[in-house]
Amino acid sequence: MSAGRLLSVLLLLQSRGRMSAREVAAELGVSVRTAYRDLARLQAAGVPVYAETGRSGGYQLLDGYRTRLTGMSQGEARALFLAGLPGPAADLGLAAEVAAARLKLLAALPAGLREEAARTAAVFHLDAPAWYREPEQAPHLTLFADAVLTRRVVDVRYRRWRAPQEVQRRLRPYGLVLKSGTWYLVAATESRIATYRVTQVLDAVLSDERFDRPPDFDLGAYWTTYLADFQSRRYTGTATIHLSRQGRRRLPDNVPPEVVRAVEATATAVGDDGWVEAVIPTESTAHACGELLRLGIDVKVIAPAELHRAMADTVGVLARAYGSDCPAPGPTSGSGSGSG
Repeated sequence: MSAGRLLSVLLLLQSRGRMSAREVAAELGVSVRTAYRDLARLQAAGVPVYAETGRSGGYQLLDGYRTRLTGMSQGEARALFLAGLPGPAADLGLAAEVAAARLKLLAALPAGLREEAARTAAVFHLDAPAWYREPEQAPHLTLFADAVLTRRVVDVRYRRWRAPQEVQRRLRPYGLVLKSGTWYLVAATESRIATYRVTQVLDAVLSDERFDRPPDFDLGAYWTTYLADFQSRRYTGTATIHLSRQGRRRLPDNVPPEVVRAVEATATAVGDDGWVEAVIPTESTAHACGELLRLGIDVKVIAPAELHRAMADTVGVLARAYGSDCPAPGPTSGSGSGSG
């Protein structure tokens, strides 16, 4: 019998008021028979739980009774900052602690504030991953969460974009950041503080070596600076393009916000049919070509010449792929099927 579960039953009754055994069972993920048994054990322990029969009956505490056993465990205290983020909490292995911490917080609140907290929780929900993509699986995330909280060194094998692609690193984890459904580890090496995409970690081993996190390190401030630096390094060139009216409408769904803002800031009309000319930032010729091709006939590259050629070459390959050698659309003769 879990003493923690008995405490949860007690706190449920304290925070919710009257509850049926079936409702208690559903909240705690146990059978109704187990819920009845737990309620009986609370009564046997001297907790003033009484039952009312009938359709609107249930179990509740004697009026005025409140437990003082609302102290939180270490894991529950750590989980407090994730109380409104069930998805990230589950990613970090803290789903149970978050549920328990929320229950204890509710139990400690006066009735009026408890009702207000419940109403607030019912009307806000955070879904972190971006549209059109599955949440990334990060098998080493819970290990990094443990390393961050216990300040232990981690040895990793990491896959990066430039050569050599696989590298070994000994990291002192300072924090974890969730950005658009993707987890990043901010950690120090012997020479600098760097950012690592958790899904790119191939192997990770938690060591027994401890480290001291710099007292003046601010994770939020670091991340803001990192993003600004990333953007400045990301865009290394510009392109001049023509966009149709439809292309401008489709822009936010197909390119990053920085490109959309650049179009809005530089767009000038190039005729009476709604087309505009604009200057946009680009990462590389290949990347810009792939990005702009999403807009199809609603975009035309004017400069630079290298990007213009890349677009023309790609369109030429597509034209040949869908040329006269392709089968005509629609059903062909003899394509029917059936049983004889």
